[in-house]
Amino acid sequence: QVQLVESGGGLVQAGESLRLSCTASESIFSINVMGWYRQAPGKQRELVARVDTGGNTNYIDSVKGRWTISRDNAKNTAYLQMNSLKPEDTAVYYCNIEGKKTWYDAVKHYWGQGTQVTVSS
Repeated sequence: QVQLVESGGGLVQAGESLRLSCTASESIFSINVMGWYRQAPGKQRELVARVDTGGNTNYIDSVKGRWTISRDNAKNTAYLQMNSLKPEDTAVYYCNIEGKKTWYDAVKHYWGQGTQVTVSS
């Protein structure tokens, strides 16, 4: 069973920073893409940032220049450094990985349990 453990959410004021972490269990064979999604109340879940095995990154426009996604392949961990947080960043943040549980498995997506980020004005 592939498990993703997230940490780092919380309540902060506008302009402050948080760093989210997501670690995949050691049982996973390979990870292609690691990403973070978010879902605000009444809204659809959206991809915020992603990083592939080559370190290439993509961000939604609203976080470009403020946030940085990175990964430590040796630790099966992805990070999301969120600076200059805004109230509109308030949401539940979910880690997502695209990978293979074993060498013969198909590539699948796995999700974390979600961590709440609340930014007060």
